[in-house]
This record gives sequence, C-alpha cells and structure tokens, in this order.
Amino acid sequence: MFIARVTGSVVSTQKVASMTGHKLLVVEPYRLDGETRDQLVTTGRTFIAVDTLGAGEDDYVLIVQGSSARLTPETSKLPIDAVIIGIVDRVHIDKQQVYDRQ
Repeated sequence: MFIARVTGSVVSTQKVASMTGHKLLVVEPYRLDGETRDQLVTTGRTFIAVDTLGAGEDDYVLIVQGSSARLTPETSKLPIDAVIIGIVDRVHIDKQQVYDRQ
C-alpha cells in the first residue's frame, strides 16, 4: 500500500463490459523526502487506478496494486491492477505533520 496524488482522469468509451461505470483516475505515487523528512515528494511515475470512493483531482489517496487490488467487494471481478482504497486526511512522520487535507 502506498500514497499517491490524483493528477487527472481517464475517459474510455470502448472497454470490456465489466469496467463500465468504473471511474479511472491518473495517480502519481509520492514518498517521504529522504533528506528533510518533512514533506511528501513525487516519485516521478504515473499510472491508472480504479476509484471506488469518489476521490478527486489533487486528493492524496491510498493505493493497492496487484492481486490486492481485486480483494475489495467492488473490484473482485474486475481486470485491474490498481485501486484507490482510501482518501488521506493527514500524514504524520516522526511526530511531525507532513500533510493535511484541510
């Protein structure tokens, strides 16, 4: 499981029937800044995740990939590799807050 920021969305009118009605978001994984440990920084990668929670652009979200992405009731029968399983409210590292959704 890891943190990512929603940077966009994908619209696909032609897709397998099981994917109809599922929102697809572009997400960018983030990590803790290794030097300062006081902020989240991008990893420079992007990928597509299925959103089952109603996340929006600029939200930080929790992502699972691989077989774990198909373990939720909403995604158990979907041909997916990544799903948003949470929307992040706050991140604390070493007793310091490095992100707050407010």
